[in-house]
Amino acid sequence: MTEPGDPRGTRWGARRFSLRGRVTLLAAACVAGAVALVSIGAYMVVRSNLYQQLDDSLMARAQAAADSPQVQTQLRQVPGAFLASADLQIGQLTAAPDVQHAVMTYPLSSSPPPFGQDELAVANGDSTESLRTDFRSDSRVVALPTGHGEAIVLAQSMSPTKRTLNELALVLFLIGGAGILVAAAAGTAVARAGLRPVDRLTSAAERVAKTGDLRPIPVSGDDELARLTQTFNTMLGTVADSQERQRQLVADAGHELRTPLTSLRTNLELLLAASKPGAPPLRDEDRVDIVADISGQLDELTQLIGDLVELARQDEPRERFERVELLEVVERALDRARRRAGEINFDVSLQPWVLTGDNSSLERAVLNLLDNAVKFSPPDATVWVRLYPLGDGTAVVEVADAGPGIAEEDLPKVFDRFYRSSEARTLPGSGLGLAIVKHAAERHGGAVYASRAPEGGALMTIRLPGAPG
Repeated sequence: MTEPGDPRGTRWGARRFSLRGRVTLLAAACVAGAVALVSIGAYMVVRSNLYQQLDDSLMARAQAAADSPQVQTQLRQVPGAFLASADLQIGQLTAAPDVQHAVMTYPLSSSPPPFGQDELAVANGDSTESLRTDFRSDSRVVALPTGHGEAIVLAQSMSPTKRTLNELALVLFLIGGAGILVAAAAGTAVARAGLRPVDRLTSAAERVAKTGDLRPIPVSGDDELARLTQTFNTMLGTVADSQERQRQLVADAGHELRTPLTSLRTNLELLLAASKPGAPPLRDEDRVDIVADISGQLDELTQLIGDLVELARQDEPRERFERVELLEVVERALDRARRRAGEINFDVSLQPWVLTGDNSSLERAVLNLLDNAVKFSPPDATVWVRLYPLGDGTAVVEVADAGPGIAEEDLPKVFDRFYRSSEARTLPGSGLGLAIVKHAAERHGGAVYASRAPEGGALMTIRLPGAPG
């Protein structure tokens, strides 16, 4: 194993094949294997057939020589086949106790065929025929009995057959080599064409890494690589949306933080200026107002930072959700809201509902709705809280207040980050509470709605999937 920075690892990485090279090598190897198998099979079949034809031809000619009539030449009788066997070595073997005493008669214009114990056994009548390869003369030798202690012996050279097989092997080798080269070229072309989308993906990934440019890649076709490109484009779109949301959040947060920070700085400068020697002192009531203003601005900053942290926490992926009893979630949120609601009353009607999700996220969403209703309700007013199923696999949590309600033009925007209606701008808040509600609902497969309550106030609704408890 090489450590980071080890030059051996760099050299090894440089020697590794690219994907295109591996595809080319695989195509060439597959074709080479197929060509080798076919060539070996063809060579073996042809070799077997050629040798079988040689043996059959030799045996047939030997039988014909054994059956041919005798002719008289120089007062000796020999088979007439001697006169028509120019391509053979032919002879007549006379039996003897051993090979040294055996007599081979053959045409004067040719050489005698090789013979040994196998042929002598045929001449002696111990064997009906013999067929063998004589490796000294590189020929096939056949012997058949002709009677009277004699045998006809024929030998034919295997050189023409071997020459034919060698030529066949050369042709198969050349054709196989050409096929492998063609396969490698075709594999390279296919790899280049097939991996072009992968090259585009690689270039796009490198472009994103270097420049942060999240432009989508053009998609052509409908194969697996096209779907991979579409998935990559979807990922780029998701990253772009996330970056845009982060950019917008930072811009909005900076805008919202600027006002309280500027006010804080102004008040602190007034206090510091008044504390300098020789400066006119502040009146007690002015000092009290400044301190109260600073305290309120610090509370506003604290709430704004807390809401930003909550939004950032909700953006984190959740590996596992748990079983959530929505009725218990609403009851816990009500307990917390009652402790800081003052003289506000709550009219509550809850029915059991169960879903899979994040307890704390849903509790924070419901608490934000309750705090929002308390903030806009006059003293001694009533906030209505309802939880009931709709009968379509979803249930709603409704929170209605007795406040001034929401203007029609503000209804589509109340769940946007940092959006505050004209009525809410004079009240404390960060403008993120309802955005947190919307984010929590959407993470659980639900939705949020804003409308006017029958009593004239605002009616906020969270709709969530699940089942009756």
